[in-house]
Amino acid sequence: MDEEKQTVDQRDQNKMGILPVKKLIISMSLPMMVSMLVQALYNIVDSIFVSRISEDALAAVTYAFPVQNLMLAVGAGTGVGINALLSRSLGQRNYKKSDAAANTGLLLAFCSALIFVLVAFFGVKGFMTTQTKDPEILRDGMNYLRVVCGWSFGIFFQITFERLLQATGRTVLSMISQMTGAIVNTVLDPILIFGLLGAPKLGVTGAALATVIGQTVAACVGLTLNLKKNTDIHYSLKGIFKPKLEVVKAIYGVGFPSILMMSIGSLMNYLLNQILNTFSSTAVAVFGVYFKLQSFFFMPVFGLNNGLIPVLSYNYGARKKERIDEALSFALRIAFYIMLLGSIVFELIPGPLLTIFQASGHMKEIGIPALRIIGVHFPIAALCIVLGSVFQAFAKSTYSLFVSLGRQLVVLIPAAYLLSLSGNLKLVWLAFPIAEVTSFCLSYYYYKKVRKEVIDPLAKSK
Repeated sequence: MDEEKQTVDQRDQNKMGILPVKKLIISMSLPMMVSMLVQALYNIVDSIFVSRISEDALAAVTYAFPVQNLMLAVGAGTGVGINALLSRSLGQRNYKKSDAAANTGLLLAFCSALIFVLVAFFGVKGFMTTQTKDPEILRDGMNYLRVVCGWSFGIFFQITFERLLQATGRTVLSMISQMTGAIVNTVLDPILIFGLLGAPKLGVTGAALATVIGQTVAACVGLTLNLKKNTDIHYSLKGIFKPKLEVVKAIYGVGFPSILMMSIGSLMNYLLNQILNTFSSTAVAVFGVYFKLQSFFFMPVFGLNNGLIPVLSYNYGARKKERIDEALSFALRIAFYIMLLGSIVFELIPGPLLTIFQASGHMKEIGIPALRIIGVHFPIAALCIVLGSVFQAFAKSTYSLFVSLGRQLVVLIPAAYLLSLSGNLKLVWLAFPIAEVTSFCLSYYYYKKVRKEVIDPLAKSK
């Protein structure tokens, strides 16, 4: 009984309810921002190594990206649901539900991985042949996808264990897990791609192997840290293999709209690849390079979001409106300044950025105006991302889904297609800022709705 009481007391002293808000946001988000920045650097380094194989190899990885992004969408979206339910339950001091959220999340990670193992065996060829007929690009893309899908257990358990650490305020430990995976991946990339230190020269397949090994190592580190350091969660085999339907519904009630929202990004990538294909595979490679470069600024903002969501969820469960308001205001300012820096970089040095990826003269001719045009919208995107955290934290993820649908499918893809009919590739890139302005309008509308229906009533309920 004394041990149980001590555990309850530790949970009641969760720092998300007692630390000063700005200090809390920094302590929660900074480790995640650093780890996301490391992840972004890894993504860039990964593509730099692939670009040294050939421009076609870079195009192959870009064609494969929608499926890889879909895995991330399923894992991260489910993680959002686990995170929100767990944090809210801790704020309400409902520890049985928080434990159930964690245990059920592990089972859902396993089931998600099984689905993509099936994709590796039965879906890769069909997907790649819809995008390219070039035999070399097709071969490399298929080899890459078969590895990352067939060994997808690593990414799903990595994400789940990291989300459990984040939801309980242990973002430094989450950072350790993610950084370990990224570092292992970065070290193995040149070794397996180019056959260094006696390893076989595997090319694009080596890049895929480095990715899944890094993810698996990160998952093992995350498991160890949760078992040894995460005292807010209690694991049990019964809880994992006998999930409660109500818990699954609660997780996917928040997580499924997030999965759909991020999956829309995969569909957008696929459709935009098709549009850019009408110009050249070089245009597709430029789009792939843009996606890697923009992650250097977007990923830290997503890290900020990952730290912000449990803070909002916890203080919503604890009915502390003033802490919610302060956290949101502070996060909006940080995100805006990060993305403003991104816009400045894209406007001033697009040529040197492309040179990092062994860009040919033709690739620079396409890429320099592309980066400058797309980079304009970054500060607006920052506001949309942080406002989206409000929807996720307060179980209104359907709003994020509507915003994402509006931005990527209703506006961006049709705009890109119509602009492509002009035959001028530069005009196609204008679809990005056009779509982001639309996204901000929708985000602000739904935020005002959530504020009126969810946040403001907290002051009256105290």
